[in-house]
Amino acid sequence: MTTDDLLARHRAVLPSWMPLYYDEPIELVAGQGRRVTDAQGRTYLDFFGGVLTNSIGYDIPEIRAAVERQLRTGIVHTSTLYLIRQQVELAEKVARLSGIPDARVFFTNSGTEANEAALLMATNHRRSQQILAVRNSYHGRSYATIGVTGNRGWSASPLNPLQVAWLHSGERLRGLLARLPEADRIDAAVEDLREVLATQTSGDVACLIAEPIQGVGGFVHGPDGLLAGWRKVLDEHGILLISDEVQTGWGRTGTHFWGYQAHGVTPDMITFAKGIGNGFALAGVVGRAAVVESVPAISFSTFGGNPLSAAAGNAVLDYLLDNDLQANADRVGMILHEGLRAEVGGLPGVAEVRGKGLMLGVEFVHPGTIDPDPKRAAQVFEACRAGGLLVGKGGLYGNVVRMGPPLTLTEEEAREGLAILVTAIRSGGTAPTVAA
Repeated sequence: MTTDDLLARHRAVLPSWMPLYYDEPIELVAGQGRRVTDAQGRTYLDFFGGVLTNSIGYDIPEIRAAVERQLRTGIVHTSTLYLIRQQVELAEKVARLSGIPDARVFFTNSGTEANEAALLMATNHRRSQQILAVRNSYHGRSYATIGVTGNRGWSASPLNPLQVAWLHSGERLRGLLARLPEADRIDAAVEDLREVLATQTSGDVACLIAEPIQGVGGFVHGPDGLLAGWRKVLDEHGILLISDEVQTGWGRTGTHFWGYQAHGVTPDMITFAKGIGNGFALAGVVGRAAVVESVPAISFSTFGGNPLSAAAGNAVLDYLLDNDLQANADRVGMILHEGLRAEVGGLPGVAEVRGKGLMLGVEFVHPGTIDPDPKRAAQVFEACRAGGLLVGKGGLYGNVVRMGPPLTLTEEEAREGLAILVTAIRSGGTAPTVAA
């Protein structure tokens, strides 16, 4: 079967709103370490990891062995109506690492479900459906999480079960706060929060949900300390803080294990997903017991934290900690950040190189302006693939090339990928075709 045949079959049975990467979509059929191979036999260095999900890489012996051990028991699924040893062990680790005192953990299948569950808990705890969310955010594809997503391109429904008020993100490139000196932005964001509470809510707001670094939004983030500035105001009103760590968790930012830790504040709940499963469907919420226990009726997750995915999660977390991959993300990420800023940061059309650790974005604009240039981003995106490097796209305007390599990325691989990316950007979106 050729890729063209598979593409035709895909288009015949799957929705048109499910995008496929590349002008000529590829099927990935094998992986090893940080590299994947497509159906045509071409091998690529993967700097996107299934949207920051394959956090340890591909075909990792320790993770494969843990999954195979569980498979050999014959128990893949039991539901949470029975004790699941792997789930309990993983919950103990997540609770300990969360930094939240007396924490409880609820497992789900995806970041969407994790955020949905957190919103359920917060609105029950506060007896309010009023939510604070951040402009340019993304929190999922379900009814309520779309409602708190501040990115029009991902808002698949204009209907909303929640009453949402929107805060400025504090980003450095655009928006009202971008006009201010860096040192003044947190104070301005706090003033904005106070005004929003006074003018757009009745006061009894349930929670603020925020990403420490906005993932789909193009790795945009406000100044460190922003969450702490907001938290002081939230505490005056009893409003909960949810940190959406679906993309920033598990050491990816390098300097901290969780993104919220850069802000000097501890949230009431953390939502997590992606990297903890390294490709297996695993996500959840960890939060203060008083908040998590606010659900007033029986509830559970049929597949969340099942024996197989929890076995994978335990192996992933153990591997991550045993090999100090957070430090690796910091060290190897520095090669990429410094290299990109030195090689392309001053080029016309490159507005910003940003992110932390192994979470990087390059934003493209029309030279001499901050007007988004999604065409240039798409050209660089395609050129990277042609050069043997897989990256992602994102941003409110689709003009950001995003990178989230596995946390096991080596220094040599970082320099290899950097060279391909720099060539793609400097060449204006053309690059030599990778050898089969």
